[in-house]
Amino acid sequence: MELVFSKWVFVFSLCCWLIFSVAVAVEGVHGGSKVRGVNLGGWLVIEGWIKPSLFDGIPNGDMLDGTQVQFKSVTLQKYVSADNGGGMDISVDRDDASSWETFTLWRVSELEFQFRTTQGQFLTCYGNGCSVSATAKSASSTETFQIERNNNGKVHIKIKSGTYLQATMDNQLTADYPGTPGWDDNAATFEMTIVANNLHGDYQLANGYGHNKAKQVLEKHRNTFLNVGDFEFLYRHGINTVRIPVGWWIAFDPDPPAPFIGGTLEALDNAFSWAEDYSIKCIIDLHAAPGSQNGMEHSASRDGTTGWPISSDYISQTLHVIDFLASRYAKHPAFLGIELLNEPSAAEVPLDTLVSYYKQGYEVVRKYSPSAYVIICQRIGSADPLELYQADIGSHNLVVDLHYYNLFDTFFVNLSAIDNIQFIYKSREAQLQALNGANGPLVFIGEWVNEWNVTSGSQSEYQDFGRAQLEVYNAASFGWAYWTLKNDRKHWDFEWNIRNNYLRLSSSEKRVFNSLRWLLLASICFYQCQILELVENWI
Repeated sequence: MELVFSKWVFVFSLCCWLIFSVAVAVEGVHGGSKVRGVNLGGWLVIEGWIKPSLFDGIPNGDMLDGTQVQFKSVTLQKYVSADNGGGMDISVDRDDASSWETFTLWRVSELEFQFRTTQGQFLTCYGNGCSVSATAKSASSTETFQIERNNNGKVHIKIKSGTYLQATMDNQLTADYPGTPGWDDNAATFEMTIVANNLHGDYQLANGYGHNKAKQVLEKHRNTFLNVGDFEFLYRHGINTVRIPVGWWIAFDPDPPAPFIGGTLEALDNAFSWAEDYSIKCIIDLHAAPGSQNGMEHSASRDGTTGWPISSDYISQTLHVIDFLASRYAKHPAFLGIELLNEPSAAEVPLDTLVSYYKQGYEVVRKYSPSAYVIICQRIGSADPLELYQADIGSHNLVVDLHYYNLFDTFFVNLSAIDNIQFIYKSREAQLQALNGANGPLVFIGEWVNEWNVTSGSQSEYQDFGRAQLEVYNAASFGWAYWTLKNDRKHWDFEWNIRNNYLRLSSSEKRVFNSLRWLLLASICFYQCQILELVENWI
């Protein structure tokens, strides 16, 4: 009888091990062993494509910070040019326009702007009669110009004193046009072409409206875009985590440096309270670092440049932000972890700089919590996530965040629905299996979306695509988070996908829950059989 009992103990223990080893448990997560999350994008860090109407009231809204423009003299029919990308006098002698003829705007007010060249210098003019040059390393009053526009794409440009610039017959740009020009063909009139107006982030919104109006717009947005009812919706649909993007200026609330607008800290506090009410965990994601880590609007870049990795002051300031967030939220019941930096650029952020920051950030978090998850995002662009597994950044509850989109790359442009789905199963699944098997951090699909480049995809095709992603991403050892909860583009909108049955969470995870159920039933059967055998032997 002792042998039979020992056999029963072994079988029962084995079944229990099988049940609980199906997935790596994420400490503190409710309603499942892994993160099943949704991003709260476009809320505390502005991304204009998520809610374009936020920018509708900005005067001269097509001339925001980071807008790229070109000027062509109507008399010379030549483009204004910063030869060699800057560093010398401006000329007006180019028949065609390319990078040297393209200037990036820094907006000062509705009508006042500074012009930055491709090499980073600013156009400057010391006063009446000067020749404009591209030699200033920083911008102040002598680098500030006023633009007057008409409705036909023509402009006048004048310096602070009121003197207008003109294109001279010897192809110079000088501040000496006599009097006030009209809109006929004259040396002070230029055709302005807006080459790109792609940045619509916090910097563009705040600087575009000005402080007072921007504060009104953002207060309304932060109070209405999300509310406690959204957390109730997430809870009902099995979501146990939210990933909340924040900007570096949150650490300076309520009066952050200009042009940023305070109030995000109070909103984040609200999110933590709402999350706690519904047993939802929060990941704080530093989406925008000082100077910008990728030059994009969602990192609050002013003009598309990436300044974060080239300034030790920026990196120190970022660590201060992590310290602030960790000290404030580490003990909160809804706190799960901090993502140290979202989507650093592989082209602009050197790996050694990033790894050094990640190691320091890990230690900062550990000052306040021995168990909080520290999440490190892979570099976007041409970078292998394995580079972070080999970096020895931290020893406990470290997570690598991957962002999986069948978008943003020419590879996906002409793929059919079936091709996209096969890519998920063949490429994404293989990478996840390799990373899950690596001896290192947990794996998190921190952003993914049920959208692609397929035109006129049917509902059933979207359902199949979503099902494929969920089946594969469910294998990630830490879990996943959909991008994003709300979006004017419906297929990016998690709530719209769920309400309109384009994304089926329950059916996609049926295989996982069925596996657990059958293992549990198997263990019960073993248990019952062994009890019967014990009873028979005893009798």
